[in-house]
Amino acid sequence: MIYSCEEHVDIALDDIVDKYQTYPVLSQLPVDNSDAGCEYCQKQAVYMVANK
Repeated sequence: MIYSCEEHVDIALDDIVDKYQTYPVLSQLPVDNSDAGCEYCQKQAVYMVANK
Protein backbone atom coordinates (compact mmCIF):
# COMPACT_ATOMS: atom_id res chain seq x y z
CA MET A 1 0.00 0.00 0.00
CA ILE A 2 1.36 3.40 -1.02
CA TYR A 3 0.02 6.80 0.01
CA SER A 4 0.39 9.40 -2.72
CA CYS A 5 -0.31 13.04 -3.47
CA GLU A 6 -1.95 14.13 -6.72
CA GLU A 7 1.43 14.77 -8.34
CA HIS A 8 2.95 11.33 -7.67
CA VAL A 9 -0.06 9.03 -8.15
CA ASP A 10 1.22 7.81 -11.53
CA ILE A 11 4.52 6.74 -9.97
CA ALA A 12 2.69 4.92 -7.17
CA LEU A 13 0.55 3.05 -9.72
CA ASP A 14 3.65 2.01 -11.66
CA ASP A 15 5.41 0.89 -8.47
CA ILE A 16 2.52 -1.40 -7.50
CA VAL A 17 2.40 -2.95 -10.97
CA ASP A 18 6.18 -3.46 -11.00
CA LYS A 19 6.30 -4.95 -7.51
CA TYR A 20 3.20 -7.20 -7.54
CA GLN A 21 2.61 -7.81 -11.28
CA THR A 22 -1.10 -7.11 -10.84
CA TYR A 23 -3.58 -4.31 -11.40
CA PRO A 24 -3.42 -1.61 -8.74
CA VAL A 25 -6.42 -0.48 -6.72
CA LEU A 26 -6.72 3.29 -6.46
CA SER A 27 -8.73 4.76 -3.57
CA GLN A 28 -9.25 8.41 -2.79
CA LEU A 29 -8.62 9.31 0.84
CA PRO A 30 -11.11 11.37 2.84
CA VAL A 31 -10.25 15.07 3.07
CA ASP A 32 -10.05 14.92 6.88
CA ASN A 33 -7.36 12.18 6.84
CA SER A 34 -4.52 14.49 7.84
CA ASP A 35 -2.10 11.84 9.15
CA ALA A 36 -1.24 10.30 5.76
CA GLY A 37 1.64 11.81 3.83
CA CYS A 38 2.85 11.12 0.30
CA GLU A 39 5.62 8.52 0.34
CA TYR A 40 7.50 10.40 -2.39
CA CYS A 41 7.41 14.02 -1.21
CA GLN A 42 5.67 14.06 2.23
CA LYS A 43 2.87 16.38 1.05
CA GLN A 44 -0.70 15.58 2.10
CA ALA A 45 -1.70 12.25 0.58
CA VAL A 46 -4.80 12.24 -1.60
CA TYR A 47 -4.75 8.62 -2.83
CA MET A 48 -4.00 5.18 -1.49
CA VAL A 49 -2.67 2.74 -4.10
CA ALA A 50 -2.76 -0.95 -3.19
CA ASN A 51 -2.44 -4.32 -4.86
CA LYS A 52 -5.76 -5.75 -3.59
